Order: sequence, then structure tokens, then C-alpha cells
Amino acid sequence: MISSLDSESLRFLYGMNQIQQRSERAQRELTSGLKLNTISDAPDQIGALWQTRSELASAKQTEANLGRVKTEVDSAETAIQSAVTILERAQTLATQGATGTASAQNRIDLAGEVGSLLQRLVAIANTTVDGRYIFSGNSDQTAPYTIDLTQANPVSAYLGSAATRQVQDGNGTLIPAGKTAQEIFDGPSRQQNVFVVVANLRTALLNNDQAGITSAVADLQTSGAYLNSQLASYGNLQNQVTSGLDFSKNRQTQLETALSGIQDADLTQSITELNQAQLQQQAALQSRGKLPRTTLFDFLA
Repeated sequence: MISSLDSESLRFLYGMNQIQQRSERAQRELTSGLKLNTISDAPDQIGALWQTRSELASAKQTEANLGRVKTEVDSAETAIQSAVTILERAQTLATQGATGTASAQNRIDLAGEVGSLLQRLVAIANTTVDGRYIFSGNSDQTAPYTIDLTQANPVSAYLGSAATRQVQDGNGTLIPAGKTAQEIFDGPSRQQNVFVVVANLRTALLNNDQAGITSAVADLQTSGAYLNSQLASYGNLQNQVTSGLDFSKNRQTQLETALSGIQDADLTQSITELNQAQLQQQAALQSRGKLPRTTLFDFLA
């Protein structure tokens, strides 16, 4: 199509179109707060924009995952600390029962409290967070233990499964989400099995068994040391998770800053650009209006 406009008119229209585009872009930036609203705004930045957004989403997901694990790890650490306190009370009761002056009735009374301590230990092993048994490994909908004080062996065998769940930190390092109750309360030896040691103390007290009570005192010290080592391992796990969270939060801050640099508009600059475009548009129209109009009669005069 051949235009009927002269070159000067074409230049005017082209200039007005450029001014209009700048004005519209400035208005979009002011409305959205973004300098990248369409691909055409900065085609060379689209790749960096999507990459940064993807990395930021990943960092946020990592933080969320670590946050859930931290809640469980913190709860587990508190639970094990309570178990350590209970075991210390059991040691005190064992020492009282081991004295030669303790009567059979005294020991039966002590056995009643020891039974309560054993129930509390099982309840701790069955700790839940958000409806999950945190010490049941991958079988987190199953309580790891049951207890029945009328049985010779009051605490059941471990009912959970292995703990293979891991969480990834911002560096890509895999962190275990926790341990099983079997690892924590059922040590590799009899003396490190908290439930067995406390149950044996209760049985010895009920039977007025001086030798058995004395043996339980030593076993409680061994199981107490083992339980404290499990508590320490959770302290290390807490440090790993906290470190991972700190890294993830710092990474998010870096990515958010980078994303802002790519996509966020400089509102002061946008306002200036809009005002300049409006002034230029007015000036161009006024200038165009002052140009002399030439008609056919001018050539016939």
C-alpha cells in the first residue's frame, strides 16, 4: 500500500507513536510496579527473569521443608530431654530402694512410681507432631510402642519402621529428619534399653529383690548415659537444620534482590518518563498546529 502522506507527516506520526509507546509503558510500570510486563519490554532479560523466579521458588520450598523438620526435631529434643529427667528420677528411686533400711512395703510404693515413670517414657516415645508419630520412622501413623503394666514385659516390641526420610538444605546436603524410638530408647545392649532397665527396676522393687535393685542402679546409669548421647545427637541435628534454614533465608534475600533488579520498576523514573512523554506530545501537537497549511488555491494564486 502506497501512503498518500508526505514524508514530513510520516515523520510526525512516527514520532507521536514513539511518544505514545513511552507513555503507555510508563503507565504500565506505575500500575503494576513492574518494568517487565510483556516479553517485548526487555526480551534479553526474560531468561534471567524465569531462572531467578525458579530458583526463588525452590529456595522457598526448601525453607518450608526445613521448617517442618525443625518443628519435629525441636519437639523430639524436648521429648528426649524430658525422658532424661524421668530416668534421673528413676535412678533416685532405685537408690532409695537399694538401701538396706528400705522395707518391702517401701519398695512396693517405689515400684508404683517407677511404673508411672515407665508409662511416661512410653508416652514420650509416642510423641506426635501434626498427627504424626515422630519416632515411628516411616510408619508415622503407627504408635511405636504400647504398654501394659500387668504383663511380665510391659512395653511392646517396636511397632514402627526404619527412618529413611531426609530433607535437603540450600546447599543440596541431605539431612536426616530424625531417629526412631527404637534407636533412642532401645539401645544395642540390654543396659542401654531404657524400657527394659526401668521395667527391671520395677520388677525388682515389687519382688523386694535387693540384688536386682542394686543391679538396676548400675544399669540406669548406663542407659542414662546412652539416652544423653541421643539427646546430644538431636542437638547436632538441630544445628544442621538451623544452619540450613539460615542459608535458605539468606539465599532467598539474594534472589529477591536480584529479581527486584530485573523486574521491578523505578517508580520515580516512571513518573518522570510519563510526564516527559506528555509534555513532548503536547509540544509536538502544538508545533504541528503552527505549520502553514498549503492547498491547491495557493498554487493557483
